[in-house]
Amino acid sequence: MSPKQSVIPKALGISFFLALVAGGSGVLWAQPASSPVVVVLKLDQMVHHVSAGYVVRGIKHANEIGASAVLLELDTPGGLQNSMRWIIQSILDSRIPVITYVTPSGGGAASAGFFILLAGDLAVMAPGTTTGAAHPVIIGGVNLGKTMEAKIENDAAAYIRSIADKRGRNAKLAEEGVRASRSFTEKEALEGKLIDGLAATSQDIFANFDGKSVRRVDDTTTALRLSRARLEPYTMGRRERFFAWIADPNVAFLLGAIGLACLYIEFTHPGLVAPGVVGAVMLVMAMYAFNLLPINTLGILLIILALVLFVLEANITSHGALAAGGVVAMVIGAMILVDSPWPEARIQLSTALSVALPLAIITVILLRFAIAAQRSKAVTGLQGMLDATGVAQTDLDPKGKVMVRGEIWDARASAAILKGVRIRVRGLDGLTLLVETKPDSG
Repeated sequence: MSPKQSVIPKALGISFFLALVAGGSGVLWAQPASSPVVVVLKLDQMVHHVSAGYVVRGIKHANEIGASAVLLELDTPGGLQNSMRWIIQSILDSRIPVITYVTPSGGGAASAGFFILLAGDLAVMAPGTTTGAAHPVIIGGVNLGKTMEAKIENDAAAYIRSIADKRGRNAKLAEEGVRASRSFTEKEALEGKLIDGLAATSQDIFANFDGKSVRRVDDTTTALRLSRARLEPYTMGRRERFFAWIADPNVAFLLGAIGLACLYIEFTHPGLVAPGVVGAVMLVMAMYAFNLLPINTLGILLIILALVLFVLEANITSHGALAAGGVVAMVIGAMILVDSPWPEARIQLSTALSVALPLAIITVILLRFAIAAQRSKAVTGLQGMLDATGVAQTDLDPKGKVMVRGEIWDARASAAILKGVRIRVRGLDGLTLLVETKPDSG
């Protein structure tokens, strides 16, 4: 074989070897699998229909994109029971683990938030946070009887036990958070086996709990994939945040009260337009909010009674008794308007008082002005000329001209009046003024 021929096999052999090395290196140096995705949700307001809808949609989104987990950050005073159960049902039905995390330091997950925290596959709290205080309070302090109160309390206690059992948590201690309204610091919750750990940041959660097996509701276990996780925030849009704001019972009540006051101003002072438009818009927003809330009919009736008493106060001299009764009726009606066993989901006393007192004052004062205006005699047009005074512009014998309120009028006198003499209007005859000499005219 010639030297030239021997070079060809060597070249082919070298090429084949390089191809193998390149192929092998492609396997050895291939990019690692994509980082796990963790969808982050924030529940930092009251639990109501709008905020619950946001959380439920966020969990659904995380399941649809194949995220490795959901991180639900909690800082809530609690809220509506039905909305809370909607969130918890979504957590329990999720195909991927949901991590509930009370944060930031100084925050808490009280009342309904306590239930949501315990429902997570992994429950974590930041240092300096609290949870618990989940005892259902009877609305407006109304005595419903021991049987009904016990029924409400037992239902909440059974629900928290069920959640704790599903997640392998301390059901007995969780029940104390309901029956005794007990609150827990993050350390007490950890020592009592209500939560799984503490973490100052979400990155601490990923570092400390990566690979941890969590118990699912079907009694299976799943290992958390959190190493080098990529966070994907799922936030509320501006429109959703606006509706979440007005869905707060206190905000909704303020909007409704301001709307009523504006419409009342428009009705008592027709033609202003602006109060009517503003009042209508605010009432529509308030009605939207109350449509999302469980409303107590008795609360509505008491508020209507309060408005009636305010109107009567303007018509009847009761020395403030009717107005005071109206304020009391409105405050009680406002406090029991939202039918929820938890106080944070209801209208607060401070809000009720700040609305009832100004509304009573505005209503009574405006209505008294309106009634006084209706009862007083006319001061414009021909009727308004009665008893008006003026000056004779010509001799009246018996007819002539007079000036009254800067205008020249035809006039007729019962006795002769000389030009320049002050006169008084005593009657009307069509467009002719019936006048006489002003008694004190010299």
